[in-house]
Amino acid sequence: MPSDGRDCANDGSPTENSGESGPTAPEDRIVSLDVLRGVAILGILVINIWLFGLPMAAGMNPTLYGDFSGLNYLAWLVSHVFFEQKFVTLFTFLFGAGIVLFVESKEAAGRPARRLYFRRTGWLLVAGLLHAYLLWHGDILVAYALCGMLVVFVRNWRPRRLLLLGVAMFALPSLLYLVGGAGYMVADATTQDEINAAVTAGVGGDAIAAEIDAYRGSWTEQIQHRAPTVLMLQTFGFAVETFWMLGGLMSIGMALYKYGIISNRRASRFYRRLLVAGGTAGLALILTGVWYREAVGWETAPVVLLAHQFNYWGALLLSLSYVAAVMLFCRAAAESRAAGALAAVGRTAFSNYILQTVLATTLFYGHGVGWFGTLSRIELLGVVVAIWAIQVPLSVAWLRRYRFGPIEWLWRTLTYRQWQPLRVGEKEK
Repeated sequence: MPSDGRDCANDGSPTENSGESGPTAPEDRIVSLDVLRGVAILGILVINIWLFGLPMAAGMNPTLYGDFSGLNYLAWLVSHVFFEQKFVTLFTFLFGAGIVLFVESKEAAGRPARRLYFRRTGWLLVAGLLHAYLLWHGDILVAYALCGMLVVFVRNWRPRRLLLLGVAMFALPSLLYLVGGAGYMVADATTQDEINAAVTAGVGGDAIAAEIDAYRGSWTEQIQHRAPTVLMLQTFGFAVETFWMLGGLMSIGMALYKYGIISNRRASRFYRRLLVAGGTAGLALILTGVWYREAVGWETAPVVLLAHQFNYWGALLLSLSYVAAVMLFCRAAAESRAAGALAAVGRTAFSNYILQTVLATTLFYGHGVGWFGTLSRIELLGVVVAIWAIQVPLSVAWLRRYRFGPIEWLWRTLTYRQWQPLRVGEKEK
């Protein structure tokens, strides 16, 4: 595939020693993937901040909690249109691509690729369980680990077949919601009331008050409230929705990598077309969904069952335009400080993801400042900017002295069962 972005995309092959000694060395990474990963981890926080700082009902339907006028409506609108589900989609694409990269590099080096992969993914599962139960119910690491343990078996499929599988898997939860939405639309008023009650079960005024009290309480009180939610999300929610959505996006990510799209190997003209086509179609769907929410008066059942689907598919298309934008940015500004900073965040994405949780829960939960349920949406965006202002320079400064982020280093050490060199210039033992 042609590429005018060599400074921002190498072939990703391990060097003679990198595959034998363990993880891919920093100089052998595909930089465009790191930049894209950095963009994704920063963008994810714009939506995760709702889960950190507001009751779950506000994420389901923003009219259920907090002021929803003026700047707060604008904050929701910008977040919904340009961020909601877009950046987790990017991150899941990259996770799928990472499966192919990891296994191929170990196989090429003659190492036990499957054993290393499952050990690596097993430790990710452990980290996710600790993160979910001890810190925050919005964890995605458990779902990534479980999906990754299954999706890895299709890694050798041709890209077209992976793409078809991914779209089919991604479509299944959407079909379930659409069936429910269609049933709601044709139901009589009494049945519609019953469906609304079922959809909003557990997010009424009493439930919201209990959630606020729990998360403003002690760490023990938080765990007692969080554990049932986490268990439901990781069992029923995973089987019905999360596996199909994330597993599908991982398969699409594998296809995008094999097509050379997210490794910056396609022609610039291809990326410009993808930017326009994905952006136009995606925004059209998402904005139609916003219009529909207004048209139904923000009634919860139609919002959850039907309006959500416009963003569900629109986010997939808009995310592809974001991929194109980042690839073009890499070609235009590969040596810029901005690209270097984003790549640094991407190279320390695991550590930055956990750091976001630590910082946000310290601000919002009772063991810290206790702001849960008190900030408006526009104020929450201010918190996002403040956390970015910490993470970006910290990532750059860290990588000037160290080869990996601290959690990345621990993950690699556990995976390879061998102490990994951490400081820049430190040699293998």
